[in-house]
Amino acid sequence: MAISVFDMFSIGIGPSSSHTVGPMRAARMFARRLKAQGLLTQTASVRAELFGSLGATGHGHGTPKAVLLGLEGYSPRTVDPLGVEPVLDRIRGARRLRLLGDQVGDAHEIPFDPDRDLVLHRRRSLPYHANGMTLCAYDTDGVPVLEKTYYSVGGGFVVDEDAVGADRVKPDDTELRHPFRTGDELLRLTRETGLSVSALMLENEKAWRTEAEVRAGLLEIWDVMQACVTRGLKTEGILPGGLKVRRRAAHTAKALRAEGDRASHAMEWVTLWAMAVNEENAAGGRVVTAPTNGAAGIIPAVLHHYAASVPSADDDGIVRFLLAAGAIGMLFKENASISGAEVGCQGEVGSACAMAAGGLAEVLGGTPEQVENAAEIGIEHNLGLTCDPVGGLVQIPCIERNGMAAVKAVTAARMALRGDGRHHVSLDKAIKTMKETGADMKTKYKETARGGLAVNIIEC
Repeated sequence: MAISVFDMFSIGIGPSSSHTVGPMRAARMFARRLKAQGLLTQTASVRAELFGSLGATGHGHGTPKAVLLGLEGYSPRTVDPLGVEPVLDRIRGARRLRLLGDQVGDAHEIPFDPDRDLVLHRRRSLPYHANGMTLCAYDTDGVPVLEKTYYSVGGGFVVDEDAVGADRVKPDDTELRHPFRTGDELLRLTRETGLSVSALMLENEKAWRTEAEVRAGLLEIWDVMQACVTRGLKTEGILPGGLKVRRRAAHTAKALRAEGDRASHAMEWVTLWAMAVNEENAAGGRVVTAPTNGAAGIIPAVLHHYAASVPSADDDGIVRFLLAAGAIGMLFKENASISGAEVGCQGEVGSACAMAAGGLAEVLGGTPEQVENAAEIGIEHNLGLTCDPVGGLVQIPCIERNGMAAVKAVTAARMALRGDGRHHVSLDKAIKTMKETGADMKTKYKETARGGLAVNIIEC
């Protein structure tokens, strides 16, 4: 399967790539399929059912909102976060839904009661993946005209149950110049070609886009990351969801600026940049999945560290960082999982830490072997990390966890650069271990909010 760096980094909204971005895309695919098959005007009602982790923590992750927005035709990449609530208020107030309502000339209005027509099954799961959802459209006689099951498999990726028809999500069979599936294959190719990890990735990306388009697209990703950090550093208040979690990034940023001498507080800033992003994510703001929303703060924080602390940092370095990080992310996606509902938070924060470590090692002059070593260190010390969000919200421990992992990524890159790339545990073996650990992990520790901190905190 050919995976692009733009599959690993995509623009969306918070709070979750698998619970918000993925379901929004799936619901939009369903509505567009109704239109493509000439069934839109025949549709008199729609029922949506969420299973597994989507049902267990859907409210905390904004999944019901995402489904409504997707049915109305909104895309997570382009929807205005500030315009979301008015749309939802209109649907709830009128109890009517405009299928593809954001597209002029395509809207088809139907009755829709979110309390009745959108069902969250807290303890029922579908067979393929923990994040399953079924959508069904009915005619005026209550006869189904279209029923589809989708799985949100992490990072905003959506898989159609039967993988047929207009909305098929299939393995990309694009022929790449330097295809690889494992870390060992990646290192072999860099030795054979003499290319760095980022340069080899760039050659592969040219199968889809020109070099100029790749660079422009990655710099747009960086722009969105920077804007997210900026918003997070200046926005105060209480995060939505009921836990009354106070935003801390803005206040801490003021304190750090007052103390001056950023270099002496470098790791505090790394922590702060990551937390700023994840506070924005928790508030439903625009973020970049990197590779998921729950871990969205780690790579931007380490990129900010590179830009702030390396005198030679420039746009070319940003591009090389993201290309190298994307290569590492593909290995996780291809050989294990980046879904917290499937393997726990080690698949989200752990993979993001490895990606950030590898990207930083790349732009600091590391060899491919040192890049691979940095990524291995990053994931090795996140193995076994559970996904236990308190209240089903991407807030506790998620926000702080991003800050901790960002610092860990910087440390991993530094450790790898002090060595020669030789080490006992390969990245491939660490990823295999992560997959096996996730399989052994009890379901209650995998984004269900039924284990760990989620049940051992006293809510006041």
